[in-house]
Formats: sequence, C-alpha cells, structure tokens
Amino acid sequence: MIAARFSRADIDVVKAWPFEEARRLEKRLARMKHDGVVLFETGYGPSGPPHIGTFGEVARTTMVRRAFELMTGRKTRLICFSDDMDGMRKVPPAMPNQELLARHLQMPLTRVPDPWGTHPSFAHHNNARLRAFLDRFGFEYEFMSATEQYQSGKFDATLIRVLERYDAVMEIMLPSLGDERRETYSPILPISPTTGRVLYVPLLERDAGTGEIVFEDEGGARVKMPVTGGRAKLQWKADWAGRWLALGVDYEMAGEDLTESVRLSQRIVRALGGEPPEGFNYQLFVDEEGKKISKTKGNGISIEEWLAYATPESLSLFMFQNPKAAKKLYFDVIPKTVDEYWGHVEKYPGQEGAKALDNPVWHIHGGQPPATTPPVSFAMILTLASAVGGDPEVLKGFIRKYRPGASSASLAEADRLAHYAARYYKDRIEPGKRFRPPTEQERAALLDLSSRLKALGDGADEDAYHTAAFDVGKAHGYEKNLRDWFAAIYEVVLGQSEGPRMGPFAKIYGARATAALIEDALDR
Repeated sequence: MIAARFSRADIDVVKAWPFEEARRLEKRLARMKHDGVVLFETGYGPSGPPHIGTFGEVARTTMVRRAFELMTGRKTRLICFSDDMDGMRKVPPAMPNQELLARHLQMPLTRVPDPWGTHPSFAHHNNARLRAFLDRFGFEYEFMSATEQYQSGKFDATLIRVLERYDAVMEIMLPSLGDERRETYSPILPISPTTGRVLYVPLLERDAGTGEIVFEDEGGARVKMPVTGGRAKLQWKADWAGRWLALGVDYEMAGEDLTESVRLSQRIVRALGGEPPEGFNYQLFVDEEGKKISKTKGNGISIEEWLAYATPESLSLFMFQNPKAAKKLYFDVIPKTVDEYWGHVEKYPGQEGAKALDNPVWHIHGGQPPATTPPVSFAMILTLASAVGGDPEVLKGFIRKYRPGASSASLAEADRLAHYAARYYKDRIEPGKRFRPPTEQERAALLDLSSRLKALGDGADEDAYHTAAFDVGKAHGYEKNLRDWFAAIYEVVLGQSEGPRMGPFAKIYGARATAALIEDALDR
C-alpha cells in the first residue's frame, strides 16, 4: 500500500508544497472541529473551452488532495464547478454562428444555443468538453453545474442568507466599485421572467422573511418574485462566497489575477456566517519575454500543442514546479521538462521516506509512479532527428541499436518519445535550422574529429567518443573555452545552437555516420 511505505515522521518533514498546503488545511479543519468528508473545489467558466490553465488548477488541487489524504487518512471529494448560469457578456471570438450568439447576450450560458448544434446549449457543449478533458487525464472528480444547483434549490438557503445580511455584503462590495456601478449594484441578480436574461439591476425592495425581491424588468415593469428555485443568482464574488457556504468548500486555489476577488469573497462568506476555504493564489504564465500569456495574442502554448509534442506527465511536472512563481510557458521548455520528468522517475525507487514524498512524480502519479524509464533522453532523440530527419520508425531503429539490451517496457517508452520528438523536430526545429560556414580553425578541428571517429569505428563505447571530442577541442586551441568548440559543432554540423553530448550521440548514430555528417557539413 502507498501509505504503508511512509511513517508519520516522514510526512511531517516533507517540504513539497502540496504537503505544506495540506498542513494548512489540516489546521483549518481542526480549528473548525470539522470531522466530515473534506471538499476540494475548482471552478470553470464555460464561456470557452477548457485550456492549459484549467488543467493546471485541477492538477495542482489534486496534488494537494492526495498529500492531504496520505497525511490524514480522511475521505475527500473534488468538485469541478461550472459557472454556467452566468450571463453571456460578449460573443466569444472565433465561434460559428456569431449572429445567433449575439441575439442571446446576457442570457444564462445554459440558455444560449450551442453554435455547433450538438448540445442543448452553449454551456452544455463546453461542459461536455470539460468532462472529456478531465477524463482524458484520469482525474477523479464530480462535475457540478451552477444552473442545476440554483434550480434544484441547493442555493436557496444561501440566497435567503444574502437577503438577511444584505447591508453587510453591500458594505464589503461598494468600496471596490466605481461610482457608476455603485448606483446599480446588487449581489443578487434576478433572471428576467419575460426575457430570461440575467439582469444587472438594483433591488427596489427585498424581504428576507418571504425571500422575495422587487426590481424593474427590462420592459420597465416592476416585478415581485422569490429569489429561490433558480429565479435569481448571485453576482460574482458574492456568488463565489455563496458557493463556498452552500457546498461547504474546504479548499480552493485561484490565479493571482483573482487575489482581490478572493479577499472580497472571503469577507462576504464570513459576513454570511461561514468560513472561507483554505487555498492560495498561484502565479500566471508568461511568455519567453516575460509578458502575460494571452489567448487573443496567441503568445502562449495551448494544451493541445503541449500534448502534441510531449507526454501529459511532463505537463503535470511543469504545473508542479513553483506554482507561486510566474512561469515562462513557451515551446523550448517542453524538451527540458520531459527529461526532467524522467530524471525524477529514475531517482524515485532509490529514495526513502520524505525524499520520496518530495519527488514530483509521487504527486504526479498519486504515489504510484512508473517503474520503467526510456533508455535514451528526449533531448538525444531530438538531436538524432536533426541528423536523420523526423521519421519516428527510423528513430526507433537507432534507439534499439544503441540499447540492444533494453527491456520491452523501456523501449515502449522510447517509442512514445520518438513520435513526440518527430513532431517537435518537424514543427519546431527543422524550420529554424541555420547552418553556418566554419572558420578555418573550426574546419581543421572538425576534420580532425571526423578522422578520430573513423579510427575508433562503431564498436567503441561512448566515453571513448566523448574523450575524442574533448581532445580535439584542446588540440585546436579551445582548451580554455571548450563551450565554443561544442557550439561550433552544433552550429556547423547540426544547424542549431544547442546539441547533445558527443559521446552518446556518436554511439547511437554511429561513429562513421557521425564522421560523414561532419564531412558533409564541411562540403556544404
């Protein structure tokens, strides 16, 4: 069993951030004398499809959940909550049937027609994509729809509580609003009984005893109706606080752009007589230049793009690392992250106690990381692709030649990497290859290296090839700057700024083939 491997003493000294979060949650529950099932939550706005940020929030929350379960042995649930009763504020770009959507502005997303015509509504379509997305990664969760919760009466008591504490909620919210919005703000938004739209209008009258409100409908008529049964919903921030109260949420994290919203929602839930959940604000992604990732600008990586070039596990590792620091998300981080993941997998069997629990793969795999690693690094496969082209079957053949004694399970992992590497090479490396001519010093050194590789032949071990590369560099004036020597090999021979250790590359590609590659580059 997973738990049997670790003692309480091990768990108490783990430094990995999910365990730190689990400890803070444990203290909250002790303070509240909470001994029931512990509820984790993530939120989703179905005005668009799930994206890499959605994955990150669910993956990170799951990591905290698993750490908490190991630490306490308590039962937990994870709810993925869709805010599908929100009004559609604007027509999302790049959607079909724009005119159809434009006719349904301010309608709850579950009443907006599906522009693809495959589901009962726009929200139903995106909710289905969310569930398929989460299922693809094997997340254990319960899906929950805001529309269903409001209409079923689950939030009725919370809506009445907001009417009872209305002035306190307004006192919290109004200082955060501009002058114009203060005039019309209400934490409770009625759904128009005539048009079905979500109305951002002030309440003219309210009665907590009867649960009724009076407001001006779109046509100008005064309407009196109950807030219960899905006839009204809470506005953002009050809605978040109301959800925490109604469902009894114990843990929820959010992006740093929502820091102020979290603070206000925490104050509101306390005003309603509840206790805010534990959680933290994670930093958002930035691009290679440190600018905020924007789907509109297209300066980031979509989850589909990452998964075209690398494994889901590597994406989970990227999410695990430093969640409270802004992270650069661009294509060059993918190969590095893949090899870092396998490095952690390789270390795990030899680690005990707290060191094993600090290993990211424990968190990525819920305590059961794979036992097999590929026989060659992803970076090496990419470099091999640079030499022989992006045919995955050719790459697989070289890997088997390089590691003839590798197990079938190990080779299966390498085969998977070969397909990813082939796509990455074709899309990301090949278009940018730029071969430069050698200097006279570099030409002489490269000819020497070619000669020594041919003399060693294909039967030597990789250390011999690597030593030959170093010796050539030292013999041709690079003894104080061997980095420049290897950069010359990569730029002249491979047409790229970075490359592999020459020993393993010559072994996997073949010493004579590597010599021929050098000579072809010099002839070019």
